[in-house]
Amino acid sequence: MAKKDPYSVLGVGRNASDVEIKRAFRKKARQFHPDRNPGDASAEAKFKEVQASYESIATAKDRNEYEQQQRMSSMFGSGGGNPFGGGGGGMEDILGQMFGGGGRPRGGNPFGGMGQPQQRQQRPKGADISVSLELTAEQAEQGGQFPFTFKRLKPNAAGTMEAASVTLRTRVKPGVKHGTTSRLKGQGHDHPEGIAGDVMLTIRIQFGEGRFWDGNILVQEVPTPFSTLMLGGKVKVQLPSNKKIMLTVAKETMVGDRLRIAGAGYDGGDLELEFVLPDYDELSKEQVKALENLKNSGL
Repeated sequence: MAKKDPYSVLGVGRNASDVEIKRAFRKKARQFHPDRNPGDASAEAKFKEVQASYESIATAKDRNEYEQQQRMSSMFGSGGGNPFGGGGGGMEDILGQMFGGGGRPRGGNPFGGMGQPQQRQQRPKGADISVSLELTAEQAEQGGQFPFTFKRLKPNAAGTMEAASVTLRTRVKPGVKHGTTSRLKGQGHDHPEGIAGDVMLTIRIQFGEGRFWDGNILVQEVPTPFSTLMLGGKVKVQLPSNKKIMLTVAKETMVGDRLRIAGAGYDGGDLELEFVLPDYDELSKEQVKALENLKNSGL
């Protein structure tokens, strides 16, 4: 099944900056987070879709890789290669897809000239499948056996290929790192004339609303009133360990500024605290008046 365009999911243009994409992600993640939509399966699915979209285009490097994959997909099928052929995507594989073989086409160079010595042909291989396994911090710390479900192209009784739902179980070691990827050989898309591809299984550890991963660093948002950011003060923060601390906010702190606390993240890793403005569902009359005064004073 084709994934939705991540730019459309997040509601940003293809020229959006890192900051704009991050802001859009936060808005969508808050909207569809399971804590705000208890028991709503569609909201949970949308939340996961938003997370996956953000991870695919969060940085300039991510966006460049995504665009390259899209270009390859338009030429040779989904996932950067034909689901019924291709291996690593090199020139040998591309020529093999174009001329029906598993290496150089039969008969030598298709562009003229003397033919090359015929090489031993490898059996064509079905495309790999990328799958994410979502775990809570507690599940990741304890490890164990976990199921995951995905779609795989398999031959049916009529001899044609069709998508089938497959559920597998995988063993996760205690303390597994976020982003750890393992290869499950032979569990990817089947090939009508060759061998099956592999499944690339990636572990993604979720910490709930207000916490997200920036590379290998766990980040926690710290909602802080604008007055405290500008004038300085203190704000109470509950760390992932459930320990509560009073955090000192320096004067003229900006939204997006971060402080790092060593050893306060997942499995003894570091934690970065990022200052954000609180979400207000409704402003009181006093707050509206105060904001009007700030506006009139130029703030």
